[in-house]
Amino acid sequence: MQRLKRLSLTDFRNYARLVWTDPERLVVLSGENGSGKTNLLEAVSLLVPGRGLRGARGGHLLRQQAEPGAQWGVAAVFEQDGQDWRLGTAGDPQRAGRRVFSLDGAAPRNRDEVAERLAAVWLTPQMDRLFSEGASARRRFLDRLVLALEPGHAREVAAHDAALAQRNRLLGGSAVPDPGWLDALEASIARHAVAVTAARADLVRRLNAVASDAAGLLPGMDAFPRPRLALVCAIGERLRSGSALAVEDALRAGLASSRAADRAQGTASIGAHRSDMALVEAATGTDAALASTGQQKTLLIGVVLAHARAITALRGLPPLLLLDEPMVHLDEHRRGALLATLAALPGPVLVSGTDAAVFDALRGRAQFIRVASGELTS
Repeated sequence: MQRLKRLSLTDFRNYARLVWTDPERLVVLSGENGSGKTNLLEAVSLLVPGRGLRGARGGHLLRQQAEPGAQWGVAAVFEQDGQDWRLGTAGDPQRAGRRVFSLDGAAPRNRDEVAERLAAVWLTPQMDRLFSEGASARRRFLDRLVLALEPGHAREVAAHDAALAQRNRLLGGSAVPDPGWLDALEASIARHAVAVTAARADLVRRLNAVASDAAGLLPGMDAFPRPRLALVCAIGERLRSGSALAVEDALRAGLASSRAADRAQGTASIGAHRSDMALVEAATGTDAALASTGQQKTLLIGVVLAHARAITALRGLPPLLLLDEPMVHLDEHRRGALLATLAALPGPVLVSGTDAAVFDALRGRAQFIRVASGELTS
């Protein structure tokens, strides 16, 4: 198992300076709203590539009262197989709003190197709105799940979106665009769209396989419905019956033939940006989009637990599990089941709530920490 041994925050959100040593495997963070519980979980989530559990930009992470020129920072020491290793991230002093990583005291070659060393999975109250929001929110959710298994996925998504944005600008400009330039951009969009879609489809297959496998279920997990995900995507449909090269060719031809229509609507009618994710309860076929808030929450917990199992199976190490206010919308039975599951999980878990009493079943099996005004007390 990989253990979080030390966590340090500097000028991060409401933390001027925090050094937290020797957190236990399972930690319960409690405190009033605004005390810094979610900020602490967010800091841990930023140790992996991406925007963290809030999706915030780097410029929003610096403590408001920080000195001029200061940069926020998060640093951690992990122990694995009896050896310590260090990981940190901080605001980039050269590029406002960006951040940099350090791995064992040196800059990593790329962010994939960081993602290969550490994975994190989280659940937040904002995810409760996942099925009332647009498809873009569900794509971001799905892509975060993919990234924990495929570190290079973020690059493919970024390359697809950058080529798409350039094509949109060319088609929307007043000058007649260069056909050769458009051909090159459309070839790039098609290539990256196929790679992005294939990774999303593979993630869906993995999670559905793990969720349907009753072997290895921990105590309490059987109380949560088994989720079944689906990738709603025309490119994914084509990949089921055709080769990647054939689908690329078809996408490239489709983009070329739709230039006039795409210019009128301001974006491409085909591409990885048109994908959506569907989620149903496997046993009943209940669609999450039509389910109650409580049912949606239990399905999302099922997805998160299945994702953690998939990461453990693939990488041999359980991920960091960060749960912000997970008890909201759960009935008493499923609250007890979730606590039983958290107690039995093999990897590190940080869970938060305003009322520590709802976690009382974990007394003696978890470390209880009170958060108040950016300070931690036992």
